[in-house]
Order: sequence, then C-alpha cells, then structure tokens
Amino acid sequence: MVYVQAAILGVLEGLTEFLPISSTAHLLIGERLLGFADPGGIFTVIIQFGAVLALMWLYRLKIYRVAAGLASERDSQRFTVMLLLAFLPAAVAGVLFADFVKRVLYETPVVFAAAFIIGGIVMLIVERVRPAPQVFEADQTPAPRAFAIGLFQTLALIPGASRSGTTIVGGMAMGLERSAAAEFSFFLAMPTMAGAFAHDLWKVRHDLAPERALEIAIGFVMAFLAALLVVKPFLRFVGRAGFGPFAWYRIVTGVLILAGVAAGIL
Repeated sequence: MVYVQAAILGVLEGLTEFLPISSTAHLLIGERLLGFADPGGIFTVIIQFGAVLALMWLYRLKIYRVAAGLASERDSQRFTVMLLLAFLPAAVAGVLFADFVKRVLYETPVVFAAAFIIGGIVMLIVERVRPAPQVFEADQTPAPRAFAIGLFQTLALIPGASRSGTTIVGGMAMGLERSAAAEFSFFLAMPTMAGAFAHDLWKVRHDLAPERALEIAIGFVMAFLAALLVVKPFLRFVGRAGFGPFAWYRIVTGVLILAGVAAGIL
C-alpha cells in the first residue's frame, strides 16, 4: 500500500509544483489523508527535486545556451544576473526562517487555508488591476523587476502561499505579461528549488534509510513524469484564460480545508 501512496503523492507533487496552488500544502494534506508517514520529510524533499528535473529537461536547450555563453555573451550574463537577483531574497529568508516554518506552520492546516484564500483573492485583484504589460519575454525581465519578484517569492515559505503563485503575482504586478510571468516563475524555480533540495537533503542525511529507497524512487519518477506533462499546457492555458480559475480553486480549497479542520479530519 505504501508504494501506491508514494505514486499518488508523486503525481500530486508533479501536477501542482508549477501551478499557482501550492504543492507543499497539497502534499502535506495528501499525506495526512492517506496516512503516509514521512519521518524527517525525506520523501517530500526528494520527490520535489524530481519535478525540478522535469523543468530542467524541458528547458535544457535554454540552460545549455546560457551556460555555453556565460563567459562571453552579454545576454547569457544578463540572464544569469537576473536570476541570481531574483533568487537572493528567498535564499536569505530560507536560511533565517525555514526551521520555524517547518516546525510550526507545516503542522497548522489553518495556516494553509488562510494562505490559499488570501492568495486567491490577491490573484483575482492583480488580474483585474495589474499594470499594462511591458515585458513579454521572461528572459528580458529588467534586473530591478526580477529582484522585486524575488521579494514576492519569500512569501512562499508560508505553506499554501505557493512559490509559483507568489512569483507569478509578483511578475504581473511588475508589468510582465501573463505567460512571461509564468515562465519567469519556471526559470526562478530552478535555482530556488535546487538550493532548497541541497539544503534540506543535507539536514536529513542521517535519516536516510535504504528500506525507503523504493517508495522514494516511485514518488520521484511519478513527480518527474507528471511535471513533464503539465508545464507546457499550463503556459498555453494561462495565455488564453488567465489565472482566475486557479484563484477560485485556491479559495474553494481553503474553505474545504477549514471545513476539514472543523470536522476533525485534518
């Protein structure tokens, strides 16, 4: 049964990691509902990296071009500086507050619910009153705007806020067109999540147990495959329909979580 649970959670991670609906909160709630035990959070840490690898595979040509041109091409250098500036705020916030977040907020479903609802409302407001788009290609985001989006990303430490949700909202508030904001969120996910993976894996290294290898491998592979399938359709969808459907999903999900807490299910 644990392998079936691992597969379900892997799919859940891959489907939600890059959508603005908080994969962390979905995983934490999914684990509670399934009765899945994850001592030290090792399973969660490793399968999230499976989703990151899927994103890196999809953008492998872009990554190769940037890496190959880093020593001599101005566009590659500018792109790298842009991402580093956007990555920096979350890196600092993670070092300072990650332990508190995982020890306290991860154990408080009401926090997930509030973050879901507030994030959905903010997303609806930004969709309505955002400035006219001025940036239509993610990799052309000016450095000051990239840093501002990075500041928005620090809010993603709160489970339910969503890393992709905060960066997408931040991107639109900074004048990025919808699809450009989503793609910038993908670019920023690579260093952010790779750094978080390395940090978390180091902290739980003593809890790694060989007997859990198969369930972790199943979750990892399913997260990779699910993320591989969802990223490109997501970009096409938001280009047509915007983020309103995700905002309403967040609000409804937040209300359901509150109902689950009141009923003693969560």
